Amino acid sequence: MQRRVWRAVRTPRRGRPLLGVLGPAPGVDGRGPNYNSQQAAGGGGACAPAAGLPEPAPPPRWGARPAAVIGCGAAGGAAPDWLRPAARRLPAGGGGRRSKMAAASGQGQQELMEVDKRIESEESGDEEGKKQAVCLVTDLSQQSLRDEQNGESSTGEAETPVDMETINLDPEAEDVDLNHFRIGKIEGFEVLKKVKTLCLRQNLVKRIENLEQLQTLRELDLYDNQIRKIENLEALTELEILDISFNVLRHIEGLDRLTQLKKLFLVNNKIAKIENLSHLQLLQMLELGSNRIRAIENIDALTNLDSLFLGKNKISKLQNLDALTNLTVLSIQSNRLTKIEGLQSLVNLRELYLSNNGIEVIEGLENNNKLTMLDIASNRIKKIENISHLTELQEFWMNDNLVESWSDLDELKGAKNLETVYLERNPLQKDPQYRRKIMLALPSVRQIDATFVRF
Repeated sequence: MQRRVWRAVRTPRRGRPLLGVLGPAPGVDGRGPNYNSQQAAGGGGACAPAAGLPEPAPPPRWGARPAAVIGCGAAGGAAPDWLRPAARRLPAGGGGRRSKMAAASGQGQQELMEVDKRIESEESGDEEGKKQAVCLVTDLSQQSLRDEQNGESSTGEAETPVDMETINLDPEAEDVDLNHFRIGKIEGFEVLKKVKTLCLRQNLVKRIENLEQLQTLRELDLYDNQIRKIENLEALTELEILDISFNVLRHIEGLDRLTQLKKLFLVNNKIAKIENLSHLQLLQMLELGSNRIRAIENIDALTNLDSLFLGKNKISKLQNLDALTNLTVLSIQSNRLTKIEGLQSLVNLRELYLSNNGIEVIEGLENNNKLTMLDIASNRIKKIENISHLTELQEFWMNDNLVESWSDLDELKGAKNLETVYLERNPLQKDPQYRRKIMLALPSVRQIDATFVRF
């Protein structure tokens, strides 16, 4: 039986257009980036030439600009028609907020013209003009700040939370996707009797609440909101996946009852300590990248953990990992490590990411014979050593280090399945025969740095 998937379509209200089906959020590291389009250079607008007029020559540099252009009608003649801003077409009567904003806009334009005149006087050496210009600019700045505080800025309008009454929910839906709907409060979801996945990515949610009735929920996605605390999740005892990445959390808490949780994502928050996870004994994936964590601790009970991501924190030592014997992926990139240690119990480890640290020697990998991926790029390592026993290695990333001896590649000859090697930005790369020598030393390699090998 096929699962019923529902994507929201907003009901029109006050003449608003319908919103179509929304796609998935852009990916992270993460975490979803916002993309801002820019107007193409040379476009039309208020300064485009009017019909029937010749194309005006571009004005000279600012220092030599004539007074008529500087002041848009100051001393020296009136500004040409093509430089005059187009008049806004507004309904007659002058009432309402829009007309007030238009009047304010017109007044602001007039004031900006006055500023231009004061600047002209300032350039001509008029001391009185300088003083008046400073006062006028200060007044305009204060007025702009007051407008923003009163909610009259366009940015503030764009971030106004949507009214949940305008969203129709299908009570029979199992997957509900409300990605980027500007939802400000979690409410009205009690009608979802069969929901298993609820996605509220990229909204304006500040608090986790009103989810007690969703006891069938298996996955909850609150990525990229404004949540400050993990709370009110006690009733979701069947929850298996929880994502509260890209919020403003400071503590790991409120997860005591989620004993069925298998994947937990808390990327890009303000968490300073790993805590309150001992009851999540079924947890398989823990993502705590891009936080403020300084120590690996309080994870001894997570014996079923398969993947642990702690990149971009402030960790200075590899420790307290002995109980994680089922771990296959460990990522501690972009931290403050200076030594590879504490991995002797991770006998099932297959992928190890230690790039962008301060490591100087390759060591401490004696028991990690199952490694297929080793990333030690962007460190301070001068020699490839102590990895000849890693015969299952398939990818070796060691770019941006200090390796200078070609004989070091002998350490990799035992890895018969090695396919990818990154050694760029090492002293080795200065050799004109750089790629050829790697291919001769490691004939199984199919990719050197970002380029595939040609045969």
